[in-house]
Amino acid sequence: MWNRKQVNKYPLVIMILALSMPFLHGQQMILDKVVAKVGNEVVLYSDIASKVALMREQRATVPPDADCMVLENEMVTNLLVNQAKLDSVLVSDEEIEGQMNARMNQILAMMNNDLELFQEVYGQSVSEMKNQVRDDMEKKLLAQRMQQQIMTDIDVTPSEVIRFFKQIPQDSLPYFNSEVELGEIVIYPEVNNEEKEKAFQKIEQVMERLQAGEDFAELASTYSDDYGSAREGGNLGWNSRGTFVPEFEAAAYKLEKGGISDIVESQFGYHIIQLIERRGNSINSRHILIKPELTQADIDKSKQLLDSVRMLVMTDSMTFQQAVKRFSDDREQSYSNGGRMVNPKSGDTFFEMADVDSDIFFAIDTIEVGELTAPIQFRARTGEPGLRIVQLQSRSIPHKASLQEDYSKIQMAAKDSKKNQAFNDWIEGRIKNTYIEIEEPFRSCPNMQSWLVEKEFTTGQTRS
Repeated sequence: MWNRKQVNKYPLVIMILALSMPFLHGQQMILDKVVAKVGNEVVLYSDIASKVALMREQRATVPPDADCMVLENEMVTNLLVNQAKLDSVLVSDEEIEGQMNARMNQILAMMNNDLELFQEVYGQSVSEMKNQVRDDMEKKLLAQRMQQQIMTDIDVTPSEVIRFFKQIPQDSLPYFNSEVELGEIVIYPEVNNEEKEKAFQKIEQVMERLQAGEDFAELASTYSDDYGSAREGGNLGWNSRGTFVPEFEAAAYKLEKGGISDIVESQFGYHIIQLIERRGNSINSRHILIKPELTQADIDKSKQLLDSVRMLVMTDSMTFQQAVKRFSDDREQSYSNGGRMVNPKSGDTFFEMADVDSDIFFAIDTIEVGELTAPIQFRARTGEPGLRIVQLQSRSIPHKASLQEDYSKIQMAAKDSKKNQAFNDWIEGRIKNTYIEIEEPFRSCPNMQSWLVEKEFTTGQTRS
């Protein structure tokens, strides 16, 4: 966004790169060797070759020095991992499991949850793939954790923000598009009692089959309405306390290894839980979920309620903030922010119109600042259907960046710049105090020269 001299010599790739699948089905085996060492960490030739191959698949053009670029990224990661181990920085099994599950779910979603297609493409099952990439995921998370520690306390003062802004040439100031600030009141429709009874009867039948000795995983695969875990036999992986809703967690933590719970009701429906294993405050569990079906009558009832809330606010019988506290679902991030929505892309409360959900975009297009939309139906990240009314709280016109109108954005850019500089300084400092070895032909890479500085170790030997 900012047209200024780049201070970020070592890109923060650790924060943004997704875990790539290292060995595709049918890919020719690569003769492996160690091409670099950073402390106690090594970079293999296969690490470089597989990532360069992935770049070629994803991009129209790949720079001729792609292998040198990838090696530097790998060495930055290894420098962070090496320091993390020296500083006893840890990541838990449940964090690794959660990240791998999220990655596998993302891949399967692109394959329409076709497990046979996954097997065909990768030459192994989801479980086998998870085992293969576990070490890479742990390394990635360690690097992220170390990087966060390096930059966690970095902030900027108002004078630093002003100085940063004044250093940008006037003809290079960014031009901001029209932006809006939005508030919301969110309601999740409640299922009627008749549908709840149908779902309860269904899970009672599943429980009877479990008690008759049928396999939990097979029943989960066949009947569970949690489709993400159903394809893994209901397995939820390792999770720590606070991950699940209270009703689920209370029942799961009471179980002995291999034990099966009674029927548990939560906001998602009815569960039967089996504890696979427990380690302290972390559990590996699976479940069968039966969801009551939400009817159109249930949705219409919530729409009527939101119409009434909208009228109360529009007639000044209640402030928007009061309506949020009284009616909005307290699980929403906006609830504790006075109803104000946060842009997940930027982390602040401003939305460029291109970042606004299409349903909201068209609903706010014809209203004035301070007014509210009619109820809008949406689906939460959990898949739960919901309804919301949205208040247009501000709308700006396109303009060139200024401290008066855009202080929060300029502050964020100044903070990012300071973080990048701190990270670069840390990298350069650690290079001087870490054993580093680079093999040919990579030793000749132009970007490797700063890694080959001479250094004195406690043995008195000079190494590069």
